[in-house]
Amino acid sequence: MRTLIWGKTFVRAFKRTIKKHPDLSKDIENILRLLTKDPFDPQLETHKLKGKLSGSWACSAGYDLRIVFDFVKSEKQKEYDILLMEIGTHDEVY
Repeated sequence: MRTLIWGKTFVRAFKRTIKKHPDLSKDIENILRLLTKDPFDPQLETHKLKGKLSGSWACSAGYDLRIVFDFVKSEKQKEYDILLMEIGTHDEVY
């Protein structure tokens, strides 16, 4: 199972998102759990980004909510860990 690494900007954006929409906390929790199990689950709609975020990945966490992340090599395991970079609406993260 992959490990989630919470980046500083992700933590700030997560707090801001939960403050605006407290009803989304359970949905985000479920999405993060699914992301650790299988980052390419069809429900997540994971896709590679282009442009200034080239090399990063994004997944859907609801209708207009996106999570931007990177895969980082884990020193302990053979799998890659997931570095959470940003969360917000489509316009906020892109």
